Amino acid sequence: MWSRGVLQTIRRVSTNRQAGVLFDVDGVLLRGRSVLPGARQAIRKLLDQNNNFLFPVVFVTNAGSCQRRDKAEQLSNLLDVQITPEQVVLSHSPLQMMKSFHDRCVLVCGQGPTTNIANTLGFQKVLSIEQLAQQHPLLDMVDHQRKPTSPSSPAQSLPQIQAIILFGEPIKWETNLQLLIDVLLTNGRPGNVHNTQLLNQLPILACNMDLLWMAEAPSPRFGHGMFLLCLESVYKKLTGRELCYEALLGKPSLLTYQYAEQLLRQQNHNRKLTTVYAVGDNLMTDIYGANLYNRYLVRQHTAMTTAAKLVAQGTGSQVTMAEEEVVCAAQCRSILVCTGVYNPRSLLPGDQNSGVSETVFHGDKDLTLEPDLVEPSHVVEDVEAAVDLLLEQESSMTSEL
Repeated sequence: MWSRGVLQTIRRVSTNRQAGVLFDVDGVLLRGRSVLPGARQAIRKLLDQNNNFLFPVVFVTNAGSCQRRDKAEQLSNLLDVQITPEQVVLSHSPLQMMKSFHDRCVLVCGQGPTTNIANTLGFQKVLSIEQLAQQHPLLDMVDHQRKPTSPSSPAQSLPQIQAIILFGEPIKWETNLQLLIDVLLTNGRPGNVHNTQLLNQLPILACNMDLLWMAEAPSPRFGHGMFLLCLESVYKKLTGRELCYEALLGKPSLLTYQYAEQLLRQQNHNRKLTTVYAVGDNLMTDIYGANLYNRYLVRQHTAMTTAAKLVAQGTGSQVTMAEEEVVCAAQCRSILVCTGVYNPRSLLPGDQNSGVSETVFHGDKDLTLEPDLVEPSHVVEDVEAAVDLLLEQESSMTSEL
């Protein structure tokens, strides 16, 4: 445990430097419903004597089958610390910002209370896969035991579907794949005949790109990214075209990290952060996303510095400077733990000496494998070691202040 003197130093540094911490959940703090060894201890090291966090902390997970308040309650109980919904980012949380879709009729796919989740996020006209299957019982024919035994009555007229939201991996993949294809190839009118030559594809908002995730099993399990891969393959096989996404949310998307940093700043009384530490177990989501966000931050600050120089030289305007000024953090440091998807005995993707080709890249098709994006800033054994590392880094900054 840290000494009182060290904690006082860290408190002083946290006041001056304004660091923030992003924690992944599965594979970092939990394995299924079990708390990983050292997780509670790690969180306690981030609390002061009044059980308040020393730094702004947000838990960023690609889970999406529940509400934020439910995930906050679960984490509070398991980690023995008070966590508020404002400290939780689920894969679908940034959908609150996509207001242009809130008044459209959307079809939602996933597990849990998908309709309620969509309503909470601001969507007003929501249709679930289950409701669609009930209204069109002849569409789902894979399970012969579920085939209608008598002629169906005319289906109730449903509004045209204008967009699709994929919250996470569903149950009964064959049903969801079939009905999603029906919707895509009929421009939102699944009772009609397929048209594989449609020029315009319905917008798809996909949350959670995890190909794999870590639960209680000894090896990683299929995630929503695997379901997306199946959907993309079926669509391309039938149409000859690539499936397009209007937005891909959840880690490693920039929008998710921007949203998470916004929550960090709110905890910090809207003051600018210096360093964001992102702790995760998955190279293709946690590390890729944190490094991608760091690249974005560097470019933002470079643009701001350039604008400041132009003003100083008399070739820029104060108005331009004000418009380009950014409030985002200076950097994002990625910390990889070895308690989840990442296997420390495996070579990194893209390693020149590994003989591994890009065909094993686990990221989404819209992402590209760049070695620097899957190279963590630090590799540690577990989350407690990650917390020790960031506390040490923040404490060492006192000599520079």
